[in-house]
Amino acid sequence: MTVASLPDVAVRPGTPGAPDLRVLAHQLPAGTLITDPVSVERYCHDEAEWAPWAAPLAVARPADAEQVRAIVRWCLVHEVPIVPRGAGTGLSGGANAVAGGIVVSFERMTAVLRIDPVERLAVVQPGVVNDDLRAACAEHGLWYPPDPASSPWSTIGGNVATNAGGVCCVKYGVTGDYVLALEVVTGTGELVRLGRETAKGVAGYDLVSLLVGSEGTLGLVTEVTVRLRPARPPEHTIVGFFDSLVAAGEAVAAVARAGAVPSALELLDRHCLTAVNDWKNLGIEADCEAILLARVDGPGAAGIAEAESVLACFEGSGATWAARSEDDAEADAMFAARRLAYPALERLGPVLTEDVCVPVGRVPDMLARVQAIGERHDVLIANIAHAGDGNLHPLIITPPGDEAAQMRAQAAFAEIIAEALACGGTVTGEHGVGLLKRAGLEAELSPVVVEMHRSIRRALDPKGLLNPGKVIA
Repeated sequence: MTVASLPDVAVRPGTPGAPDLRVLAHQLPAGTLITDPVSVERYCHDEAEWAPWAAPLAVARPADAEQVRAIVRWCLVHEVPIVPRGAGTGLSGGANAVAGGIVVSFERMTAVLRIDPVERLAVVQPGVVNDDLRAACAEHGLWYPPDPASSPWSTIGGNVATNAGGVCCVKYGVTGDYVLALEVVTGTGELVRLGRETAKGVAGYDLVSLLVGSEGTLGLVTEVTVRLRPARPPEHTIVGFFDSLVAAGEAVAAVARAGAVPSALELLDRHCLTAVNDWKNLGIEADCEAILLARVDGPGAAGIAEAESVLACFEGSGATWAARSEDDAEADAMFAARRLAYPALERLGPVLTEDVCVPVGRVPDMLARVQAIGERHDVLIANIAHAGDGNLHPLIITPPGDEAAQMRAQAAFAEIIAEALACGGTVTGEHGVGLLKRAGLEAELSPVVVEMHRSIRRALDPKGLLNPGKVIA
């Protein structure tokens, strides 16, 4: 199924029977509920290109869990769909509004409630921005590792919803590896706590892991407890230039075979570099088709040895130039370019963003397949990747207003998903299923497993009001 043929999932109750929002407004503090169409408009969708959305009935901006519960209970009585929203930085349509529904924005729930240096954990509200949590932890000599490229803007609640990854996750894992406990308003309007703060605990089913990555379809998260790590040593940066995407992919596989575990191993192609330079003038000049950016953070001599091992892998895989950076500012500029790649490319036209993950050994093969797909469909595909863990982000760019190019882009999008599955991969590594990957999810899973998903959803959301139409129907 292509993006264009995704079903219209909006729920459209008739206007005469629409519920009276004044009752809900009276249950909440003044200013919590927004109905003005101009104000509501900015809450209607996330950053996913061409994913369907509709104007909601209202936007609610609760400040605490009891207000969230009041909203959910009112929606249950009136059978009004509920769409939870973090910062709206998602790329799969998971936060897109539906007609007749209420968008619940967590933008007012931004408190870091507690940081415990002894237990190495933090308790936060879902609207806390990722980088703000990291900064607060750093004041205690602690570190919260998950770092999606959107970390300056994305929120912990949104990260939990999609089980977000990031640059350093090749070594340190994704959001779900750090979530210890959740406070959640359920699909029946109850406020419950899941998980625990102890380092170990296996009492009952792992409901925390079930909720992480569920994209708001199983409950609304109102508080998150995350584990922290000690601050890490300074990193060594290794840079390699390659004359083809496949050669860069071979270097990624070589690093894995060598047993090195970098704290980052990122790929950018020349389209990304050119777009970032044209926009921000970072002064990064590279006469190549692709760049690999690696970092290692082993202490002392072990870190230097690991850096040299990664460098040898780059050189042995045909890098036209490779070196261990001695200039921290230059290295930081390279990684800044990686984070800026997506918004830089957006300046060229609509960007349909892929998020497939394949076994690391298949990265060269998958990159070759992506290139062939771009040529076959006559579309521009730029490539960024968390290459070290096989998480590839082909970015399909179309000229503004070119409907024929958009159709070709959507066909390429579907084909990339099929090729990732053929390589033994998955349709999404960190962006979530949302709307854009629903067909891909059903292609990846067996019919029995699809029905297991549906059964879980029916059990936890019996009225089917939580983020309807997302992930799985």
